[in-house]
Amino acid sequence: MKLKTILSNIILTSTFSVTTVFAAPHWAHEEQEEWGAIEDAEQLVVPHMFPYATCGIGKHQSPVDLAAQSQKQKLNNLKINYGADFPVFYNSGHGVQVNTSLQYEGRIKIGKMAYPLIQFHFHEPSEHVVNGQTFPAELHFVHVRDDGKLAVLGVLIEVGEENETFQTILDNMPHEEGERNEGTGLKIKPASLLPRKHKNQYYSLAGSLTTPPCSEGVEWYVFAEPISISNDQLDRLISFYSDNARHPQDLNGRVVSTSK
Repeated sequence: MKLKTILSNIILTSTFSVTTVFAAPHWAHEEQEEWGAIEDAEQLVVPHMFPYATCGIGKHQSPVDLAAQSQKQKLNNLKINYGADFPVFYNSGHGVQVNTSLQYEGRIKIGKMAYPLIQFHFHEPSEHVVNGQTFPAELHFVHVRDDGKLAVLGVLIEVGEENETFQTILDNMPHEEGERNEGTGLKIKPASLLPRKHKNQYYSLAGSLTTPPCSEGVEWYVFAEPISISNDQLDRLISFYSDNARHPQDLNGRVVSTSK
């Protein structure tokens, strides 16, 4: 339990929010081309002076165009076990985010390795593209093992039918940066934000976090089938954050594997 708390704080701080765990330098999506050059004024020695350097010099960065250099391959079995949870609705300062409770046992299993789900969040528009096509939004389920290894499930979002779970998230999301709405007694099912039919069809790639510090070594699995939200729900999402998406990055020789 204590380990999950520590890991959650690390990921919440370094990836999607500004918290009191440590004073990370400010960054914003509109300045993403300069992320790698952002300096930490409290550090005097390279490379610590540039905590987000990987954003600029990394060779396995995310997101990417999923259709570029894609090859059909046999992939490790991906098993998803997301039970219901009493989550924390969190405005990270960079996006709409839902943190799982400390007691939550939801996880994915890749081959024989299990990755606990610690949070999920939304980007508008999508970060990954398919043959240059950008989707209205994208959802990322973030998983962290006890040894710190990360795996992210990506879900592309299109406009169509309303999603009830997403509406609950919007209705309970604080509007102020850094605020949490917890102890609501509301139970949600993260699995209701997954594709309905083709969960065995996905793209896979070795990549990175899509926000500073852009750490590499992240296992990515992005479903080929999108989910839908209504146009009104998309407008509500944009009312919190818009254009909080990183531009597609170069593959640099990587191949996108697909199970299709």
